Amino acid sequence: MKLIGMLDSPYVRRVAISAKRLGISLEHESVSVFRQFEHFQSINPVVKAPTLVLDDGSVLMDSTLIIDYLEALAGPSHSLMPNDLAQRLRSLRLVGLALAACEKSVQIYYERTLRPADIQHAPWLARVSGQLLAAYGELERELAKQPLPTDGSIDQAGITIAVAWTFTNLLVADQVQGKAFPQISAFTAYAEGLEVFVNTPVQ
Repeated sequence: MKLIGMLDSPYVRRVAISAKRLGISLEHESVSVFRQFEHFQSINPVVKAPTLVLDDGSVLMDSTLIIDYLEALAGPSHSLMPNDLAQRLRSLRLVGLALAACEKSVQIYYERTLRPADIQHAPWLARVSGQLLAAYGELERELAKQPLPTDGSIDQAGITIAVAWTFTNLLVADQVQGKAFPQISAFTAYAEGLEVFVNTPVQ
């Protein structure tokens, strides 16, 4: 199987790290949706990263759906999600908040870099920035109530939170600098030191 997309995308990196944690080997082809649009289009006409090309030529996209498929391949004993229903619900909430933070970071970055400055819409940027801070605020409160394990392992909630925080600080750091997110920052520092993260660097 081949994973298509750049590791500077939090969605691509999330899939790559999850696959390694599940014990599934993926060939990675680093293709940019901007600089190599036509090549990406030849693989997946929708040009959406991440894209997973299966051995039979089938194409999957969207990080959550790809991870769902990889989880099915790995089997329940290797799942990165809790079996306990209450803990699974919490993990789903954490993943949802982290993915929302990724989405809002992308929106801010694209507005700033792709739209000419004289037609950028300040009220919309302010709204998206508020949503970004709300997502991280909720995550911070959740981690303060119940910290994620830092025992050498990491689950799907931890992967997604750490990937999201690294991404936000890479692309739109000014949105979170000076804000109080010590739990998220500390956990991400732990996660980025894990071998599976070190071996899957942002590129």
